[in-house]
Amino acid sequence: MRLACTTMGEGPPVVFLHGLFGQGRNFAAIARPLAARARVLLPDLRNHGSSSHAPGMAYPDMAADVAETMEAEGVAEAAVIGHSMGGKVAMALALAQPARVSRLLISDIAPRPYAGTLARYAEAMRALPLAPGLTRAAADAALAPAVPDPAVRAFLLHSLRFDTEPPSWRVGLEQIGAGMADILGFPDFATRYEGPALFVSGERSDYITPADRPLIRALFPRARFATVKGAGHWVHADQPEAFRAVVEAFLAA
Repeated sequence: MRLACTTMGEGPPVVFLHGLFGQGRNFAAIARPLAARARVLLPDLRNHGSSSHAPGMAYPDMAADVAETMEAEGVAEAAVIGHSMGGKVAMALALAQPARVSRLLISDIAPRPYAGTLARYAEAMRALPLAPGLTRAAADAALAPAVPDPAVRAFLLHSLRFDTEPPSWRVGLEQIGAGMADILGFPDFATRYEGPALFVSGERSDYITPADRPLIRALFPRARFATVKGAGHWVHADQPEAFRAVVEAFLAA
């Protein structure tokens, strides 16, 4: 499918791909300075933001969505930057259609399966009673038992629309719930991506471990690794200036 996509700036294209329960604008603060010298694309992945809701959350399908959107935007090749689920979409795109990816930056995710913490978040969001008059404070309190971290709850509530009556989720929770096994996993690829690749970890995150490096290098032989101090899994949100510096240095290399 063609994705809803915000674009800004002119120059060599850069595509940012957000994580689960996010939307393209999550990268806006990082993208705006780049727009002075690059054409930045901020798509909402399927079942997120303003993009259509559709069954299927397999990474080859989501990568095909990004490729179709790039084609519609007149972008043949771009630097692709992805966080978490969006990082897996970016890896799938690079492995399936390497000519579309000039260089690849992956933020805090490896090409392997993960445990189901995110499934618990989806279940809590689906269980939230969307009654008329629901307030953000009440929604936050209802999510707290399943999502104890206030910062994570605040992130999830960005996808709850309070301008409808009753409030409604922007994300396709039914489709995400049905596709959670695909989201947590990663398909086998018989190909490799030979372009420049940088895998960025948060210092306080364990999403990329030293044990992941052989697998990463098997699929991305030119992979390099960097760590952003003081950051957890949401590297671009925890340390935006440091993450932006890493992105700009990688794009300029």
